[in-house]
Amino acid sequence: MRTRALRFVVAGGLLAGALDITYACLFWAIKAGVPAQRIFQSVAAGLLGKGSFTGGWPTAILGLALHFFIATTMSVTYFLVARRVPTLGVRPVPFGAAYGLLLYVIMNYVVVPLSNAPHGGAKDPLWVGLSIVVHMVLIGIPIAVFTRRALRDAG
Repeated sequence: MRTRALRFVVAGGLLAGALDITYACLFWAIKAGVPAQRIFQSVAAGLLGKGSFTGGWPTAILGLALHFFIATTMSVTYFLVARRVPTLGVRPVPFGAAYGLLLYVIMNYVVVPLSNAPHGGAKDPLWVGLSIVVHMVLIGIPIAVFTRRALRDAG
């Protein structure tokens, strides 16, 4: 993969990660006064379990790093599949939205249940509904749009 194409793939993941974590922080700050540190720690809980919530900023920073690693991995995955299925790069909006929905299902019904995070998660209907939309519009579509550009440069 050419360096310029790789930059677009990584940028897509970083943008998707930034939009997603911003949404989570804003939603829970407004709804329940939850600070960003706790949101980041909840990501680290997937690796560390409940202990992440007593680790202060070190576990929060770990959670934020893990979040961006996961988002970038999602972008790389879409790019690699799109290299074999060119339609994914040609029509980024519908396929990106579908990919975002797939990511929501995988994260919430496979990854989180298999992680060390305390189970139960947020059952708030507004959170769930908005999270599905966010995964489609703010995660899947940006990843697909950046992939389209990366595919052009990968030639």
